[in-house]
Parts: sequence; structure tokens; C-alpha cells
Amino acid sequence: MSGGAKHPQPVYSERLWVPMWWWLLAAFLLWTLWLAYARFLGTAAALPLVAAATLVVGGGLLSYGSALVRVDGDGLVAGRAKLPLTAIGAVSALGGPATRALRGPEADPRAYLLLRGYLTGAVRLDIEDPADPTPYWLVSTRHPERLRDTLHAAVPPH
Repeated sequence: MSGGAKHPQPVYSERLWVPMWWWLLAAFLLWTLWLAYARFLGTAAALPLVAAATLVVGGGLLSYGSALVRVDGDGLVAGRAKLPLTAIGAVSALGGPATRALRGPEADPRAYLLLRGYLTGAVRLDIEDPADPTPYWLVSTRHPERLRDTLHAAVPPH
């Protein structure tokens, strides 16, 4: 028997990885950096500079794209935040225009946002906890309808 806490099996799990074209753009920019430095400083001087830039850019893309959206028996995990299922009220799947509106002119500054600009879909979760000043969560996802349906099935009736 293990001494660690047991984590419930997720019923929905998604990493918000950056799209492939971001990696291709980064590779192209690093290649042009290599060309510029190698031409003017020489290959030996360019190598450590471009290697360091590659580590920084690659690490940044991996970090930004590693956000996790997960639903399990304990609640919803969105990035570093966790919301118990009992605190979730109405859940809405949003497409591009509705998501853009809640990111901008209709946004509430008290809301919790886990947004990725390369994803057009999102889920809005109204918060039912009177002690929580956060009115809603807005969470980017590639599958807004599937995440909404999973939450509808997981959230206990109020």
C-alpha cells in the first residue's frame, strides 16, 4: 500500500499545447538568428548564443503550452487553479465571438481566466460559492462542448 494520496481518475483531460506553426515560426526565427550571428561573429561565437536562445524559446513554448484542463472526482483543474465541483453553477460552451467578448469588453476583472490566444473555444463556469468573489471562470479549450458536457455530468445538483 502506498503512503501517498490517491488521485481520482480524470474524466476529462487536455493540455493546451501551442500549435505546430508556433514551433515552425520559432525554428525559422532561430535559423535567421543563426545566420545573422554566424555571418558577423563566426560560427564558433554564434553557436552558444543561438543554443541559449533555442533553450529560452523552446522552454517558453513548452511552459506556455503545458497548461492542463482536467475534470476528476475532486473538481476542475485549470492551470494552477482548482475548483471543487460543488462550487460550479451554470456551464456554457463558447465559440469564437462569445469568447472574444468575455476576454475583452464584457470581461469582469474579478473573473479567473485561463486563456490561450491560439484557441477560439472556451467554457464559462459560473461560481456558486457565496464566499468566493470570483463571478466566473473562463477556460480555453479545444473541445468546449465536450468539457461542458463532462462538467454537467460531474457537477452535483444544487
